[in-house]
Amino acid sequence: MTVSDATTSDSPHRFEDATVLVTGSTRGIGAGIARRFALEGANVVVTGRTREDGEATVADVEAAGGDATFVRADMRDPDDVAALVEATAAEYGGLDVLVNNAGVETNTAADDASMDDWDFVLETDFRSYWLCAKHAREYMDEGAIVNVSSNHARLTMPEMFPYNAVKAGIDGMTRAMALDFGPRVRVNTVNPGWVAIERTTDGMDAEYREHLESIHPVGRLGDPEDVAAAVAFLASDEAAFVTGTSLLVDGGRTAVMQDDMLPDYRERRERGEEDGD
Repeated sequence: MTVSDATTSDSPHRFEDATVLVTGSTRGIGAGIARRFALEGANVVVTGRTREDGEATVADVEAAGGDATFVRADMRDPDDVAALVEATAAEYGGLDVLVNNAGVETNTAADDASMDDWDFVLETDFRSYWLCAKHAREYMDEGAIVNVSSNHARLTMPEMFPYNAVKAGIDGMTRAMALDFGPRVRVNTVNPGWVAIERTTDGMDAEYREHLESIHPVGRLGDPEDVAAAVAFLASDEAAFVTGTSLLVDGGRTAVMQDDMLPDYRERRERGEEDGD
């Protein structure tokens, strides 16, 4: 089954009549997560700072057969975060799943990042996750929280600070929340790798994309649907015995020790199979 088959075929309605709040869902991975939950029967609250993008995502969600509402919120504003959760519960009578996905990054190193860089990333990517979960817990008799982190929590690159530090912190936050919110509310993390969205592929030429695909054991970059499927699983009853864990969704990227070896190795294997035919 291809990725497109998996996301367009009839999906089990594991979230029929459930209410799902997805932060940072006006585009990219967040929008893909919102569409996935709608496909499985959920009422979805889409949120972000840009109304036009939010309304476009709502239209996509409704086209997938779900019910959706856009609530504008700036995740750096604690009052907005509290109002967002309250509005979700008021609209649908409760809250079953929270997906913390909102995120930003700066291209700064640890020795040249400014206080503004620090505040921008930590308030959006870290503090908002805690505040959303804290407020959501008040409306959740049971359910699930999924925090979207990154493979940068495990391995990283230069000039990704403090994004990489925060992503590692999210994994630790998840473990703390799993203990404090259990047993009725489960909390897990999804750690995506290279996902082909506008932010990551804008300006990428064909040669570099081919190189990136070649250093992934699955032979391609990820799609938002790949991440959405993992999030939906962790939020579902099928993961009822899973909490406090972090799931890498990176196409095997972190299994590769030396980038240059994998493409050559794959080519040799393919030549050998052809010679053996």
